[in-house]
Amino acid sequence: MTAGQVAHPPDTAGSIRFADILSAERMKITTLPATWITLAIAFAVNTLLGVIAGTDAVRVAGQDGAVPIAQLGTLMLAPVYVFVAVAVFAAGSEYREGQLRVSLTAVPDRDRLFAAKLAASTTISLLASIPVVLPGYVLQHAPAWGNGDATAGDAAAGLAALLVVYLLLSVIGYGFAGVSRSVVTPIAVLFITPVLISPALQGSLPAVVRFLPHEAALSFLDLPLDPSMAIGRGAGLAVLTAWATVFAAAARRFFVRRDS
Repeated sequence: MTAGQVAHPPDTAGSIRFADILSAERMKITTLPATWITLAIAFAVNTLLGVIAGTDAVRVAGQDGAVPIAQLGTLMLAPVYVFVAVAVFAAGSEYREGQLRVSLTAVPDRDRLFAAKLAASTTISLLASIPVVLPGYVLQHAPAWGNGDATAGDAAAGLAALLVVYLLLSVIGYGFAGVSRSVVTPIAVLFITPVLISPALQGSLPAVVRFLPHEAALSFLDLPLDPSMAIGRGAGLAVLTAWATVFAAAARRFFVRRDS
């Protein structure tokens, strides 16, 4: 080094490949005990509901008589609110005991780090949703396939739609956890809203309720709470995607500007 030159520290952020950050995030998520507990519970509940719905062994009393379990969208979609805990823990667990500061020390580029975190969580959520959803879905629809009431194309389309719902709700959960810097709050709000808040507001604010994430998901799956809540499958997907985009964007903004 010649006179007048100033020594600069090495660019450690630039030396870390994006693939390395992804790998570290994948390892973090897959080694969290909460991840495997969540997947086991979601799998068990999904499979049980699939058996009950497929055999039509249980029906629920309704205004027009006994209603098959398979037509109760909120009940059939309930396991997703266990499943989203995978993404919620992926986003919210680092806020405990200053773990995020360690990650930022290794990767100071917050945009890059957030992109890797979101990509890892989204990929794992998508891949994990397949074994969680598939057995119950097959058990539920196998009788219809056996009777010729549904085609292979119908089956594939229905399964794909359910996986999309699991993915988008997971992104919402991830974003919510990032904004709130909490694990408990997103899970509680996402579960309580369709069970308590939406039914309470359905009569007075139907125009609002039908555009909430849960109700949009049910419209996309063609399982609306009732015809007055339906917005159509295409609109349901668009609304659910918009919610996921807003929450992910909000989480990114808070991560870049606020978190430390």
